[in-house]
Amino acid sequence: MDFALILVLLTATAGAVWLLDVLLLKRERIAAAARGQQAQEPIVVEYAKSFFPILLLVLVIRSFLFEPFRIPSESMMPTLFKGDFIFVNKFAYGLRLPVLNTKIFKIGEPKHGDVVVFRLPSDPKIDYIKRVVGLPGDVVEYDNDSKRLMINGQPVEMQLLGPYDGSEPHATLGREKLGEHVHEILVKRGLQNRDGRYVVPPDSYFMMGDNRDNSQDSRYAEVDYVPEGNLVGRAVGIWLNWRWPSEGGPQWSRIGKGVE
Repeated sequence: MDFALILVLLTATAGAVWLLDVLLLKRERIAAAARGQQAQEPIVVEYAKSFFPILLLVLVIRSFLFEPFRIPSESMMPTLFKGDFIFVNKFAYGLRLPVLNTKIFKIGEPKHGDVVVFRLPSDPKIDYIKRVVGLPGDVVEYDNDSKRLMINGQPVEMQLLGPYDGSEPHATLGREKLGEHVHEILVKRGLQNRDGRYVVPPDSYFMMGDNRDNSQDSRYAEVDYVPEGNLVGRAVGIWLNWRWPSEGGPQWSRIGKGVE
């Protein structure tokens, strides 16, 4: 279900009904009242006038400012947990028209280490969230044995901190510095995963999950390089954490945390 399309259609319909009333139906009611006839406002018009401002406000906020997303997997642990609800800054990389996703105003560009929501290139109906590792033109190298990244021949600063005390078994916690972002990652020693050398095409980005050995990202053909036009926005903060009771319930301490 394309929520953006539904929202646009509802807003347009409510606005059209209200406009039709202003231009035509309201005049007829006024004329009828002048003749001493009773003319009530149609219920459809009443609903349109009530809901149009609300729908328009939601459309503007969701399309151009902030949009909520729910984290569906553990691929971004320990930065983001399954069940986190986050706000995504929609104007961080420019303003786009809803549904069409056409950029109408350029504001900024992704940087190394940004956590970004994007539409999956192989299926744009699906949203993914990963960390920007490679910018257009970058050469990204990942070594599975050392669990380390190199960008343009320079090793990315990373320190292994010790066993991870969390829900991911047999994982080691690390701290990595990508650009201006210092964040934690998870790796699993001895577990073979995708590594290699990747040259990022123009107007595209190389994405990786912080849970390096449990993330389907740009190392895999299903994701591949992410075109600039598929970017949705930058994750900025957690506003709710909710998991089903069978999964342990909500983690209140995560509410209000920023995304580094």
